[in-house]
Amino acid sequence: MIIWINGAFGSGKTQTAYELQRRLPGSYVYDPENCGYFIRKNIPSGICTEDFQDCPLWRTFNFEMLDYIAQRHTGDIIVPMTIVNPAYYDELIGRLSKVYDVRHIILYAQKETLLKRLASRLEGRHSWAARQIDRCIRAFDEEIAGYKIHTDGMTISQVVENAAAIAGVPLSEDRRNGLQKLFDRIRTQYRHIR
Repeated sequence: MIIWINGAFGSGKTQTAYELQRRLPGSYVYDPENCGYFIRKNIPSGICTEDFQDCPLWRTFNFEMLDYIAQRHTGDIIVPMTIVNPAYYDELIGRLSKVYDVRHIILYAQKETLLKRLASRLEGRHSWAARQIDRCIRAFDEEIAGYKIHTDGMTISQVVENAAAIAGVPLSEDRRNGLQKLFDRIRTQYRHIR
């Protein structure tokens, strides 16, 4: 199964993905952003787009990678990635859904919640991610369908349990204490600072 975790920037996709992986034995987190950063570093700046999703190569590569992994990996694949363009959704999630069991989950939150979360990772109201919030909320309200989890006021553990219920996957017991959970989440956040 492919569990695609969508949502606006600051909705908790990465934290949810890695917490889900910790409690879902045999699962693997595939991060499509890595391909975007690779493309951005390896093509001339004159042909680089502001949003690497606008580069057809990014969409093609990520589809091919996910297809390759899904054919060979026996565990669940967790994909934390914002997709709000309906055409790109069809190219990736829609196309994968024709071949694999894909659960598309949207982590949904109010704008003020998202801005607070972005601020906690030192991204201000004028950052690229913050400027995308309205576009993301509008897309999830009007254009992009999926299972929505309203995350305002929820802990990461609650979001993970909701996501697992939607995906129909059993979670292993979380035996970490509060300090271990905090350390794991800080490490995840630190590893994904771009």
